[in-house]
This record gives sequence, C-alpha cells and structure tokens, in this order.
Amino acid sequence: MLKPKLTVGKLYKDTREKLRLHLMTTSTGFDRVITDSELHRPGLALAGFLDLFTYHRIQILGNTEIRYLNSLTPEQRRKSLERVLQYEIPCIVVTDRNKPPKELLEIATRRYICVFQTEFATTIFAHFLSDYLNNEFAPRTTVHGTLVDVYGIGLLFTGRSGIGKSEIALDLVERGHRLVADDIVIITKKAEEILMGEGREIAEHHLEIRGLGLIDVRSIFGIRAVRVHKRVEVEVQLVDFDPNADYDRTGLDEQKTNILGVEIPLVVLPINPGKNITVIAETIALNQLLKIYGHHTAQEFNRRLLEKMKRQEREHLMHLKMRDFLDKDFE
Repeated sequence: MLKPKLTVGKLYKDTREKLRLHLMTTSTGFDRVITDSELHRPGLALAGFLDLFTYHRIQILGNTEIRYLNSLTPEQRRKSLERVLQYEIPCIVVTDRNKPPKELLEIATRRYICVFQTEFATTIFAHFLSDYLNNEFAPRTTVHGTLVDVYGIGLLFTGRSGIGKSEIALDLVERGHRLVADDIVIITKKAEEILMGEGREIAEHHLEIRGLGLIDVRSIFGIRAVRVHKRVEVEVQLVDFDPNADYDRTGLDEQKTNILGVEIPLVVLPINPGKNITVIAETIALNQLLKIYGHHTAQEFNRRLLEKMKRQEREHLMHLKMRDFLDKDFE
C-alpha cells in the first residue's frame, strides 16, 4: 500500500486557488508534513486547556477564536499563543477574512509555522479542505495491469507480462471504449466499497504495444477514447490456457478478488489462439451490468433447471400412482 506524504507546501500549491489561500507568513514552514486528514479548532487550547489538544492537525481559527484572542490584552494574547504554538503544528488557517493578530504572525514566523488567510466561512472552508485531505490520505496501491471503461464498467485486466493486456485494450478502444490506464494502475479506495483507478501522470493515456512501442491513444483516437479515472468494478485475469485446468463453465460459483479490503468480481479468462477476447470482455461488462440491475444469468438458469427437475419429478410420481391404480383395477 502506498503511504501518502503531504507537506504544507504541496497543500498550498494544490489548493491556493480553490480555497483562496493567502500566505501571511514566510514559506519556511512549507516542509512541515501533514499526517492527519482531520481538522482542529483550538478554541479550548487558546483558553489554556491542552489535555486534548490535537496539535498534529491543521488548526482552523474562525470568528470565535479570533474574537477571543482580540478580547485579550496584548500580554495575555501573546501568552496564549506562545502556549499553543510551542507544539509542532503543521499550519494555521484564519477563515472568514479575519485579520490574524500580529502576535500570531510573529510567533508563527519564529516557530516556522505557516499562517494562511481565506475569505471562506469556516464551515465552507472546512468542507472543501476535508474533501482534499480525504482524497490525499485515501489508501492507495498500484497494480500491474490495464484499466478500460467498457460500457460504463471499469474492467481491470491483469496477467503476466506479455500476455496481451495492452493489445486487448487497444482493440477495445478501436471499438469505441475508453482507456483509463496501462501498465501501472493506481487504485485509490475512495469510500468503503469504491475503488477508483487512474494512470501515472507521465504515461497518461499511452499504450505500450510490443513491436510498435508507445502510442498516444488520445491523439490517435480522440478525446472520447480516454478517461482520467474510472471505478474498478471487475478484474479480468488473463491466464495461459491449460487443458488440464478446471475453468468455471456456469458462473454459479462467483470468484472474488480483494483490493484494499474491497471485494470485486474476478473473472479468470484463459487465452488460446482464435479466442476473441475483445468480444468476451464486452460480454463480461454487459453481464456485470445485468447483475447490477438484479439479473444474474447463471442463477436464473439454475432456478429454471431446478423447477424443471421438480416438475418432472412430480409428473413421474403421478405417472407411478396412475400405473399402480391401473395395475390394481381388476374389473
């Protein structure tokens, strides 16, 4: 699993326009590392209660905190801020266009803690910043494979190197489907049961075809042939065909694979000459859509088969009863 490292400098670079952040101190605190996706409002800490002060989080000073600080004498204000800023705080954000007290800027500069100002109200700012932090701290992993959006279903093709993952993706793109990532797929767990896949920025929307090299899918096939990211919904594991192996022939025993604690369907697809993998991949996507809408083909077939067997058994029992009755009819 990839462990994210978020610095104050990266936070400022990524969100300065969206969150309308203005740096009020020097940039000497840009190297500080943010280790928690939660935010903290240090109202009680400013008042002197530090037992539950979560100093390792980004500190938000809203109207309440600023008005409290402004109500203190300069000496009391400096003492309160010295007490709080002695901790290794990542950074401080003053919301709602409030003007940071000069004592705050002086002490923060001396302690190499960045202070930012934003025009957003505290609640709105916290909502926007939490979205960014939750995304940055979401669990991530990398998978060697190819991710393609097929009929709105994210198919993750995996298998040994050289088995044909990129070639299948190219064929699917030519048939109107959309490439998300090739070779290395970065998968992020966005929610309890949601996996989002994307490619590396340096190789975005490129396919590596053996014998041909790298091709730019977006330039060749157009913008409609690519996606930046897509939910990973089915893993299609490509394997070399083994005549002695026992492959699933009914679909009743669904296999699952686990990625970052989330289970998704797994289809093990044997590869042999003459097999149209592209059409099978489209069928896998369409079959998954049917399951999403509550129609499971294998289970439906099994239900009809069991009903037919029960009906034949009832007819057979009725036939035996009639034969028994006729055999005992001596008139």
